[in-house]
Amino acid sequence: MAAASQTPLPTLKVVIATRESRLAMWQAGHVKALLENRLGWQVELLGMTTLGDQILDRSLSKVGGKGLFVKELEVALAEGRADLAVHSLKDVPMDLPEGFSLACVLEREDPHDAFVSNQFASLAELPPGAVVGTSSLRRLVLLKALRPDLSIQPLRGNLDTRLRKLDEGNYHAIVLAAAGLKRLNLGSRIRHTFTPGDMLPAAGQGALGIEVRAERSDLRQALATLAHAPTWLAVTAERTVSRAMGGSCSMPLAAFVTASNAGSLELSAAWGEPAIGEASAGPSEALPAPLVRARQTAVVRSFGEAEALGEAVAAQLRAGGAVWAANPVAA
Repeated sequence: MAAASQTPLPTLKVVIATRESRLAMWQAGHVKALLENRLGWQVELLGMTTLGDQILDRSLSKVGGKGLFVKELEVALAEGRADLAVHSLKDVPMDLPEGFSLACVLEREDPHDAFVSNQFASLAELPPGAVVGTSSLRRLVLLKALRPDLSIQPLRGNLDTRLRKLDEGNYHAIVLAAAGLKRLNLGSRIRHTFTPGDMLPAAGQGALGIEVRAERSDLRQALATLAHAPTWLAVTAERTVSRAMGGSCSMPLAAFVTASNAGSLELSAAWGEPAIGEASAGPSEALPAPLVRARQTAVVRSFGEAEALGEAVAAQLRAGGAVWAANPVAA
């Protein structure tokens, strides 16, 4: 990866577009502090409610995908009302619309999934038929593979809303990203952290991305100095798997990188059958939907090498029987 220019830019006044949930505002505030403290910029926040925040009675896979969380922010960028948008990278579509660019990926927080319950210490302690809340098809398929006897029920809303629904007794347990809980000082709610062997994370989980208009070379140059190269390379490999598989929230796909030997990354991925994941989330004595898994290690020192690793793992998934229902031809 080429070294970014360290030449400081003149003091700028910039506006960050962000969702208005408490977690999103924390993330935008974190970036605001970095820009002010490291670059000396003047920064304002523009809070916005996205369509993804408004539609809570249907799963994302049925109403347009995770792009619903970023579209309004991109409109604000296009109209000049904001200069940057801060996203949880796992919510960012694999391919950005024309005219937009991912300018920076920050150092990753804990990328794992967290088991949260007021009654039980782990997934293994849940009784048969226990209700677990999640609206992620990835988590649904992985949970059913671990415990086919559980009832996996939809759970939408921001992090505080999901915790409230748990506390009101609607679920025996819920599964959330550990990163969000830790960022809001709610780490004490985590009863158990899943290992990647049990619950492989989503591509980009735990990482923050900063989006700008592609024409803003001044911003891209400055923001590159804040980037965390190891995280950016890792999530590039992960997101390439999703892109190669036609990735969207309507396809249960996990992809996660761990560092191996010096300069090497190990990329693991798991794919589940979308139709089975959607069909029934209730308890069942039938065998869980089979998962297709793939893993490969490679030396990765550039975006091109990260993308090549992601493509290789996606090819392994397809060779194992994984397909994208809307386009069964290999990507």
